[in-house]
Amino acid sequence: MAASGADFASDLVNRTSNTMRVQQVLQLSLTPVFLLAAIGAVMNTMTQRLIWIATRIEAIEEAAELGEAGRRPEELPILERRRVYAQGAVMFCTASALAICIVIGLLFVSAFIETQIGTLTAVAWITTMGLMVAGLVLFLLETRLATGSAKDRRRRSREIMRRKAERVAEDDNSGASL
Repeated sequence: MAASGADFASDLVNRTSNTMRVQQVLQLSLTPVFLLAAIGAVMNTMTQRLIWIATRIEAIEEAAELGEAGRRPEELPILERRRVYAQGAVMFCTASALAICIVIGLLFVSAFIETQIGTLTAVAWITTMGLMVAGLVLFLLETRLATGSAKDRRRRSREIMRRKAERVAEDDNSGASL
């Protein structure tokens, strides 16, 4: 048993002591590392927007409690929807960053083992891209909602409140008929 452990360690050192092989792994990992940096930059923007939205919601709710809100509470439904989109975007991009870290880890592990894990690495890369696309789509939806005029946002908010009220009424009617 000890001899096989020593053989394994010796084999591992032989496979990884080749400077060219380590250099190849480092070169292969550069693209995912740059992608990780880009994901971090995008997440910084998304997080700042999420913080702004949450702060705006809190300010409107505090003003409403003090009776100083005016028409600002009409923005709450659209702000809530923006919060959901922004939070989803941050979550998907965080998952994407985690997946790209797995890709980088798999690239380095592949230098140390004989088992071929190219398919696993490719699946992790595809997963990364899928998560990133989902996060960016949610970010796009959030920014699309944010770019409307104040009048348009209030109109959309009223539509959201009307639909919620209709759903509640339908649920009440279906519960009463049971």
